Amino acid sequence: MTNPSNRPIRFFHRGAVVEVDDAATTRTVLDWLREDARCTGSKEGCNEGDCGACTVVLAELDEAGASAADHVAPGLRLTTANACITFVPSLDGKALFTVEDIAPPAEPRRRSIALHPVQQAMVEQHGSQCGFCTPGFVVSLWSAYQRHVAHGTRPTRQQLADELSGNLCRCTGYRPILDAGERMFDAEPVALDTRPVIDALRSLAGDSSLRYVDPAGARYAAPRTLDDLATVWSDAHTSDPASRLLAGCTDIGLWTNKQFRELPSLVYTGGVAGLKAIVEQDAGAGRGDVLSIGAGASLENAFRAIAQRWPAFTDMWLRFAGPPLRHAGTMGGNVANGSPIGDSAPMLMALDASLVLRRRDRIRRVSLADFYTGYMRNHLEPGEFLQAIEIPLLQRAARIDVRGWKLSKRYDCDISAVCAGLALDRDDTGIVTAARFAFGGMAATVQRAAGAEAAAVGSRWDETALAAARDALASDFAPLDDLRASAGYRLRAAQNLLTRLWLETRDADPLPPTATDVWTGFAREKWTGFAREAAAP
Repeated sequence: MTNPSNRPIRFFHRGAVVEVDDAATTRTVLDWLREDARCTGSKEGCNEGDCGACTVVLAELDEAGASAADHVAPGLRLTTANACITFVPSLDGKALFTVEDIAPPAEPRRRSIALHPVQQAMVEQHGSQCGFCTPGFVVSLWSAYQRHVAHGTRPTRQQLADELSGNLCRCTGYRPILDAGERMFDAEPVALDTRPVIDALRSLAGDSSLRYVDPAGARYAAPRTLDDLATVWSDAHTSDPASRLLAGCTDIGLWTNKQFRELPSLVYTGGVAGLKAIVEQDAGAGRGDVLSIGAGASLENAFRAIAQRWPAFTDMWLRFAGPPLRHAGTMGGNVANGSPIGDSAPMLMALDASLVLRRRDRIRRVSLADFYTGYMRNHLEPGEFLQAIEIPLLQRAARIDVRGWKLSKRYDCDISAVCAGLALDRDDTGIVTAARFAFGGMAATVQRAAGAEAAAVGSRWDETALAAARDALASDFAPLDDLRASAGYRLRAAQNLLTRLWLETRDADPLPPTATDVWTGFAREKWTGFAREAAAP
């Protein structure tokens, strides 16, 4: 970055616009809250975005309305985030709410503390024991409460469980917390006064794009257009090859918190509206219509768009981390990161996705299946960035079966041991014309199982083809042993997922997904009720 013009980081917090001009570019919102703002309700648990004790809510103007479900007023949306892996400069132009902002003002001369319906319900339902995780649960419930009150809806118990999948409790357990989530809607509604928030955010929208240099000389730039991003990133990388693109900070935040890495130059993509677009369009050059997902689109919005078109990936969406991480993280970042257990890549490979790469004004495309060159390595050139992910839409009209499955030790918000994205194309006679079997957790990169695919193509999708594909997986992968799973388990699990695909897609008597999913068949919609009945006298 050359000749940055410094201005303070400006955001709305506790009823006023706050200016910060002395924070390190990698100072976390959690540290700023606790040490500078003296708002100590948010707690540091894991310091890596897993436990949710530090959950906060961010409010942003969004005239385009990426997801109506997130809005509490026209153009204003609320999303949860982990304060421990959110850098302070990324608050610029936004509003920040913490557990301190939830309770309504106390009435004059009233000695008792006024509580929000969320807090009151937690008290009445005994939803807190040691209390360390409680602020995060309350903030997540408050975010859900405000969105549902705004829309005049009431969530199901399972929807509340999904809302809280990014919050961990080791003491109370989830039954009383979910009870509180249901009870909070019984009280008189207390809606957020959105007018001061909207007015402040509109005022902040007039600020110039942030170019910030911290007291130690570290640089931070937040361009707002694709062209500006292309120029700023190329210049930054040329002047300092150690420069990093910063998107949701769900990975880079761990570099600083856990590895104590220095990051002298950051280019933030979160302010580039054009990088967040999700549209169906003609890809040109005879490639047909595609679903184009901007690399800066949140994981939540990107997964929602995919699940709307391919419902088989809904479970993958809901089990990818928890809402705070899905709101902050981007699908482009998950793909570009190249983790061997990045859950979006197997699904995207099964859908035959391509990547749109850009360096200044030059655009090129590469198949996602060919993008990775080794562990955490890819074909990105210096100064180049991922602009969009393109998924062909032609396959929706063809005879194609797609599935996505994830195996992990904890059902929600956990890292995969094995993740599979599977697609099978057949002609009118039932012959397999194409197969895309992609697996995460099986190699140094997410990759397709070429041998298993070849075993299926050209034949009927019967037990003979299935057996050949299962056997071929042993040659496609040599899984590693680690803390998440043994090599033997991974191979057997991957083979069994192919069997599950066959059971659901075989020509004769295919099974419905509910018949092959233990969680759906036994627990996912019943576990809360079962726990309540078991606890009854």
